[in-house]
Amino acid sequence: MENKFKAALFDLDGTLLDTEPQYTEFWSAMGRRYRPDLPDFNSLIKGTTLIQIFDLYIPEEYREEITEQLDVWEAQMHYELMPGAEEYITRLHSKGVKTALVTSSNDKKMRQVRRTLPQFDSLFDVVLTSEDFTRSKPFPDCYLKAAEVLDVQPCDCIVFEDAFSGLQAARSAGMYVVGLATTNSREAIESKCDRIINSFLEL
Repeated sequence: MENKFKAALFDLDGTLLDTEPQYTEFWSAMGRRYRPDLPDFNSLIKGTTLIQIFDLYIPEEYREEITEQLDVWEAQMHYELMPGAEEYITRLHSKGVKTALVTSSNDKKMRQVRRTLPQFDSLFDVVLTSEDFTRSKPFPDCYLKAAEVLDVQPCDCIVFEDAFSGLQAARSAGMYVVGLATTNSREAIESKCDRIINSFLEL
């Protein structure tokens, strides 16, 4: 499949890193404490940047303490690559396919990832974080920028995503979309992607 594309673009949490259960725990607790009026708070914020979460849902007076709690949480989180992910990306490079990480996470979070996984940056030709685009997923801006930086057309890109917002962003960018059934069920994402996989081991 990878021979059909010039670039492969990857989401981070729930796609390359098995972190979604840890974030679900954190944001569910934040929702219960700060937005008890939104019982589905954790689902609402999936795939969005911290700035977007604050702008849409969190009053100004709570933002600093939530940021401090998130920093502590991310510092003790367990960062582990999904099974087969590193091997698959390495194979893409051997075939001349360019790779990019496209995440709504910020630079501070990425420093934690790099400390745990020192080889992480070597897997990608470019790493784009929330600081690199104004509008995050579900807008297509982040994926379109990745294509531009890699000097490829959107139609020549394949995207790997797990969250609804990311799947929508990739589809709106006009790219081939592979959905990982890691965060949501196959049935929930089948209409939002071109192919579904359970893990990179299938590739």
